[in-house]
Parts: sequence; structure tokens; C-alpha cells
Amino acid sequence: MKKIILVLTVIIIAAGLMAEDWNTAADVSITMSQNSYSDNWAGEEKGSISWVFNANLLAEKQLAAKVHNKNTLKLAFGQTHTQMLDELNDEKYWAKPDKSTDLIDFESMFRFTLGVFVDPYASLRLESQFLDNTGEEAKIFNPNTLTESFGIARVFIKDDTQELSTRLGGAFKQYMDSNLDDNSSDGGLEFVGIYTKPFKDNLIKYSSNLNLYKPMFFSESDAYEDMGMEDTWKQVRMNWQHDVDINLTSLINLKLYVQLLYNEMVIDEIQFKETLGLGLSYKLF
Repeated sequence: MKKIILVLTVIIIAAGLMAEDWNTAADVSITMSQNSYSDNWAGEEKGSISWVFNANLLAEKQLAAKVHNKNTLKLAFGQTHTQMLDELNDEKYWAKPDKSTDLIDFESMFRFTLGVFVDPYASLRLESQFLDNTGEEAKIFNPNTLTESFGIARVFIKDDTQELSTRLGGAFKQYMDSNLDDNSSDGGLEFVGIYTKPFKDNLIKYSSNLNLYKPMFFSESDAYEDMGMEDTWKQVRMNWQHDVDINLTSLINLKLYVQLLYNEMVIDEIQFKETLGLGLSYKLF
């Protein structure tokens, strides 16, 4: 199943990029930081090397008079290598790298532009990661969340200065994890709001993506009820992402990423993630 999804994703992206008259964009960047200390360093500091790769790809087109297709793909992967001290031999060595960032997020949305206040839409989204170390063995492209959604969408602003769009509809999610014996699924209501705005002739670009999801049914609801957690899966989940990209030169880029997460099935608190990096970037097209 995962291989089929991966192949379909690659085919859709490749077809979109090779087709004519598509509005395409692709930004690729890599950031890195490094520090090291001599063998006779008396402090407790440790040498480290951190790197993060990011790629954002877009392909959209008005396929017909009343059908618009938009494909987005976000990729991110990073590791931190830390220098450790072998106290027995009094020698330093580089430990196995720890994963710091890992994301695969692809979505294809069809919006039916009927010329009314709102447009019907249907979308398919795949969320995964490159490397999963949670089990006894490392696995690639695991776990996976597949979301099919449909409803109504509205583009409030779309011009050279900014873009604001929202959509509201039903969503069905399948959670596939090869570390588990059984996979689960649920369905409910989903709201998505997307805002992008460039500044200073596209030298600075800000984007925000807010996703709210309210489950209405869950395949494992009976098991959660037996554990006295019948209300846990029913709570609204939030994923709010902010990206700020600053092009200092044609190749040097400053990137800030902030993410706020809330999912009571994971933890009953808002989770916060922030990454700031200076590195090389390249606009493919």
C-alpha cells in the first residue's frame, strides 16, 4: 500500500512538472551549523554538526473552464551529529546521528470553479516521513496518514501581493503504521486556511497554514471507551505552520519555521517547534 501511494505521488508530481502551461515553483535549501573542541578542552561542551534540507514544490493549473488543480509537496529532513567522550579510552568519537526534522507532505486538490460564492473541492493528502526509528528496526516511509476530503472552498484574495484561501468540509483519514498490528481510521470535519504574502519584491516571503480537524467517528472508539478515554479522540486537533523565507542573496537564505500542534491523543498540551537556519537555497523554476 505504501509503495503504491509513493509511486502515485511521484507520478502526479512528475506529470505536473512536465506538462505545459502549469504554474510551477520549487525552492530547495540546506542549512548547516558546526562547532568543535580540541581533545584537551576542559569544559563540558560537545562538538556537533547539524544540517536540515527543505524543499517546497508547487504545480497548479486551470485544467478546464471549471476545474482547477493544485499540487503541493513539502519535504524536510535533518540530523544532528554529536561528539562524545569515551571515558574508558579518553578518546572522542562521533555518536550515531539523531534525527531533528523529518517530513513528507503531499496534497493534490481539485477545485470546481463554478463562478459562485464558494467552490466545491475534493483533495487527497499524504503525510509521512523518510525514516522511522520508533520500532526495533528503522523503516523508511513510515508511518503514513492518508486523508480524503471534500467540501466547499473560497479564494478571498489571489494576486501578486498576497493570497488568502479557506476551505471547509468532511475528511476521512487512514493511519498506517507498519510497527502496529492493526491500522486505524476516523472521519470528521476539517477546516483549512492558507495565507501567503511576499515582501520587498519577493525577497521576503511569509506563509501560514492552519488546519483544524474535529473527528466525528473513530474505528478504535470502543477500545478507548474501555480505557476510560472515550472523549480523548473527539477533541479538535490543530496543526498551525508558519514559514518565513528571507533571501539575503541569490544563494544565501535565512529560514524560520514555527509549528504549533495540538492532539489530545498524543498529549493534552500545545506542542511548539521552531527552527531557524542560515544556508544555501536555490529556486529551480
